[in-house]
Amino acid sequence: MDAHSTTYWFDSRGEQDTYRLAKELARLFIPGSVIGLDGDLGAGKTTFSKAVGQALEVQETVNSPTFTIIKEYEGRTMPFYHMDVYRISQEEAEDMGLDDYFYGDGVTLVEWASIIRDLIPEEHLSVYIENTGWTERRFRLDPAGAVYEKWCSDLKEQGIIHDERQES
Repeated sequence: MDAHSTTYWFDSRGEQDTYRLAKELARLFIPGSVIGLDGDLGAGKTTFSKAVGQALEVQETVNSPTFTIIKEYEGRTMPFYHMDVYRISQEEAEDMGLDDYFYGDGVTLVEWASIIRDLIPEEHLSVYIENTGWTERRFRLDPAGAVYEKWCSDLKEQGIIHDERQES
């Protein structure tokens, strides 16, 4: 993470809020957008990924690519590349040609991105989800790069996210 970047927060009271955050982010996506997704077990990484797919108007069912590693979907405006790297090593990932996705014409979302941190493009949006209750989640957004900083700044101005950690 860039030493100059700001950390942003989004508090979700349930799936509906998670889908709202995904929809707001999807409005900002451009080809080559990369989202690194990490979080507590069961925090909702796959739910958030499904929400991104829905926001991109993917017609297929978006589900976890845990054993296939990468699933490709066709969205209305651009492709959606959904990765789950939980079961592979960085060395294995290096041989998979991930740059073709990261620098391609779609949006790439990587679950468990911290496992392949050195392979993720320098400019990306890191999202960490933590459980804060039965249905409540706290999203931490760490933008790396001017494009992602602008996204977060714009979402903050719209009152969607905030840049100070607030208690739920």
